[in-house]
Parts: sequence; C-alpha cells; structure tokens
Amino acid sequence: MRGVIPLLSKQSISAQRIVGPSSTFPFILAARAEKHPLLVVTSSSRSSEDLVNELRELYDNVIEFPAWETLPHERLSPRSDTVALRIKSLYALKEKHTQHPIIVTPVRGVIHRIISELGSTPLLQLQVGQEQSMEELVRHLSSLAYVRTDLVERRGEFAVRGGIVDLFLPLSDYPIRIDFFGDEIEDISYFEVSDQRTIKPVDSSITIFPCRELLLTEDVKNRALKAKSKYVGAEEMLDKISEGIVFEGMESLIPLLIEKTETLLSRVPKGTQVVFIDEQRIASRADDLLATNEEFLNASWSNAALGAVAPINHGLETYISWDELNHEIEKASLTRAELSVFGSDLVEGTEFLDYSAIDPMRGDIERTIDVLRQGLERNQIVIFATHGHGMLERYAGIFRGADLPVNIIGSLVDAPAKATINVTTSIITHGFESQSDQIFFMTERDLTGSKGSVKDSERLPTKRKKAIDPLELRAGDFIVHEQHGIGRYVELMQRSVGGVMREYLIIEYASAKRGQPGDRIFVPTDTLEQVSKYVGGEAPTIHRIGSGEWQKAKSRARKAVRQIAGELIRLYAARTSSP
Repeated sequence: MRGVIPLLSKQSISAQRIVGPSSTFPFILAARAEKHPLLVVTSSSRSSEDLVNELRELYDNVIEFPAWETLPHERLSPRSDTVALRIKSLYALKEKHTQHPIIVTPVRGVIHRIISELGSTPLLQLQVGQEQSMEELVRHLSSLAYVRTDLVERRGEFAVRGGIVDLFLPLSDYPIRIDFFGDEIEDISYFEVSDQRTIKPVDSSITIFPCRELLLTEDVKNRALKAKSKYVGAEEMLDKISEGIVFEGMESLIPLLIEKTETLLSRVPKGTQVVFIDEQRIASRADDLLATNEEFLNASWSNAALGAVAPINHGLETYISWDELNHEIEKASLTRAELSVFGSDLVEGTEFLDYSAIDPMRGDIERTIDVLRQGLERNQIVIFATHGHGMLERYAGIFRGADLPVNIIGSLVDAPAKATINVTTSIITHGFESQSDQIFFMTERDLTGSKGSVKDSERLPTKRKKAIDPLELRAGDFIVHEQHGIGRYVELMQRSVGGVMREYLIIEYASAKRGQPGDRIFVPTDTLEQVSKYVGGEAPTIHRIGSGEWQKAKSRARKAVRQIAGELIRLYAARTSSP
C-alpha cells in the first residue's frame, strides 16, 4: 500500500494538529517520518499493536516499545516476550539509522520509568561453527533470568541434556536446539513443542535477549541485602534477591534496588517528534493509570489488615504524571503533534482533512459494486484490498462479473492506475476516500464487517501457524477443528445472518445416531484460525461432536510426547557416557 502515500496532500499531513479518520493515520505517519524520527503514543496497548502492524506494511523502520501488562506495585512479572521486545527496541534505538525510525508505544510505555542501564550491555549471539563454552552459555542464560527445566515448553525456558541445549527464546515462534561438539556449536535447529522433534535448521545467527528487566547482578544483590532491615514488609523478597533467586513479581522492587531510572524520551533520536493519537484520551488514560495504581496500593493495605500480604510502600513512583511527561518533552527539546478523529477549529494550527471513512457495507456485495463503480465514474483512483491472495482472486472475479475493470496487483508499491479497480492484498484494516485527492480505498473488512484482524492470528500458538486457504480445499478433505476434532470438508457457501452476508466453511462430522446423516458445523471464513488441514500419513477416524473422542486423542498425543521425551533423555545420557 506504499503507492498510496504519495497521493496524500503534503500540506495537510505536515500540520501540527490533524483531524481526520483514523484509517488515514498510518499513511500520514509514514509520510511524516520521511522528514524526522517519530515517537507515536497511543491510548492503549491494543491500539499500539494494531498501528505497528499496519505501519510495517507502509514503512521499513518501525520499532515497537510495548508496555508491561502489570502495574508497578503488583507482585506479578511482565511476560518474557514483552520484556525481550522492549529491550530489543532499546538496542535498536542505539543503532545508526539510514531511515528515520517510527517508535510506537502506548501511554503506559511512555510514562513508565525504565532502568537506565537497560539495553546497554553487549548481547550474546550464536551461530553454527562458533566456539562457545556450553558451561558459560548455561551460566549466561541463568544470569538473564531464563528458567532451567527438564522439558522446554514455554518461552524463557532452557534445558540441558548431554551436549545439547534446548532453548525457547522470548521472541521466537519455535524453541531451538543447540548441538555442541566439545566447545563448538555443531548445529542449531528449530523443534516443535508438541513432540520435541526438530523441524528445520536455523539459517542465521540468533541473539539472546534477557527475560527480565531486573537482572540479579552482584550490585543488585548487595542492595537487596542492605535494604532488608529498612523495608520489613519486603524482607522475604529481598532475601531471595540477595541469594540470586528469580521469582514472580520481583520487578515491584526496582525502585528500591536501582539507583538510576529514566523514561523512553531519553532514548529517542535527536530531532524526534512526539505524535499523540488523540491527546485528550491519552492524557485521561495517564491520569487513570496513576489513580488505578494508587487504588491498587490502598486496596492492598486494606487486604493486609485482613491477613493478606502487605504491599511495599517505598514512596517511589514508577509512573510519571502527565504534567511531568510534558515537562520531559520540553526539556528534551522535542516537537509535538496530534492526530485525532475529532477536533475544534478554534484550536490554532488544526488542519481538517478532506477525508472520510468508508461506510460499512455489512456484506452487501451489490452495494459495494455500485460504490466502486461510482468511484470510477468520479475519476477517482479506486483500490480494493483483501487480507489474502485466495480472496483477492475471488473478489476480482466478482467485480469482473459485474463488468467492472480490474487490475490485480500483488503488492501496491507504485502509484495505482485510474479507470480500473486496483485489487491488492493488505493488512490495513479500514479504508478511506477523498474528493480533493481523488482516492477511494476500500478494504475487505469495510465490506464484510468482520471483527477479526490479521494481528489476532499472529498471537496463536505456533502449532496453529499453518493458515488454511478455503479455495485450495476439495470436498472430502480431512479438516481439524480446534474444538471439535477431525471432520470432512463439504463446501464453501454463503449465508445471510442478521442481514449480513458471510461465507462459511462447512465441516461434516460422524453422526451422533446410527443411520442418521452426519452433524455439520459452519465456520465463518474470518475465523479460520480455528481450523487446519489434516496432515497425518493415513486416513483418520472422523470424530463425533461432543463425544469426547477429540479430547482423548489429544490426551494420547500428550502421553506419546512424554514417552518421546523420556527416550531422548536416555539417548542423551548414553551419548555422554560413550567414549
């Protein structure tokens, strides 16, 4: 969709305050980043993730800095993948950039004080053929808060068996198996969590990021030992830290154990512009976070009076206030801007875009065809984007059947043509139109109204990564549904539910009663992450819905995995004992 960016009015996108539909914001940000680095602040973590997802289609140098899922006073630790991504982003900000970066973070990420030394120590990289002591690697993983286990199943875990180290990096889709021959790395391969078997080699070097932001260095241990007498309520936690024991929620002690902290603003490149997506909502959200944090602390003290664990009252704040944030922006001499859906013409410097969002079609294909035809008649550049290549061909056929000119483009990099419907693939969620800039851009979601996003499918477990294309299925193919088990594919059909036309995948299962037709389920095409194609070597048994057969099959598979793991352990033991 990068071919759309040059079509936007350059005068409008450079204003200090821009009011327009939110679907234009990724394009505006990509255009603004050509002039200077951007720090984009959103009101929530979800909106930040969605914005990053769309920006990466339009711009190469996008850096995501996520926020913790936990509050500073909670005795819970943020997820290891969140921590690793934050640290990776800080290292990325230290690099020299040939293209201005766009840093995206939620308000919780920008008001959160981070450890000043975070992202400053050299990272260990591994590759095949490299000289690396296995013992030193194990000690290094422990120092980065990786958890040693017998069987690697979760991110942030590692296991040692003979001359092999299994490791699940926080930002990896699959765990890796590092095979040593003496002090040399002989092989690095990915393996499946489900059966512990290698699937493919790792072609490039791997970088090991920490799993925790608070690492138990000697300095931190000494500080914990000295603080035990001062903070009686935290004595047990401080005692564990002084002994080098990693535990859940130890990040709540960062203000006690770390001398210097700073905000993300101190890490951004010189000349960065801070762009707020709806500044009023962000300011309100910042105030709510501080209030919630205070309420949580007060509630913890109330529970402590009833016998619960007392909170740690160190009097040090991890979040900065909205006023402090504005002061930090001024202190760093950073410029600021705002993109918002609503605005007032009384505010100086506000630019109202001549853009509007696409009206929802609610599955009405006839109305969609009429709207696209009207765009062509107005001499607009007309673009229709689908989420996948299979649906691209399908919609192109529908438009051709309505006597509309169609130009299929795999990836819209150059400026699209007029007098035709440019059908392409994109993960952009919603479209927009402009009479002045002569653009009409509609997405598949504008047509179908489906609430799922491409980003949702990326959050699925790795064993569900293989997406299914309904256009490649044939009647009779075996299908595995996440909830119901193995069935047969019947057909793809359209149904109108509540006035909305949607496409459904029909899967047939074994009959619940002898002599009766098989039970069928209808799976919407916008929730295909729940199904995958059966890839076993022989014809499987068709399951019955609600019979428990699928749960028993999964239980047997888990038992087989444990047996394979036991065989691997015996194999590694034999290998180490052999001369």
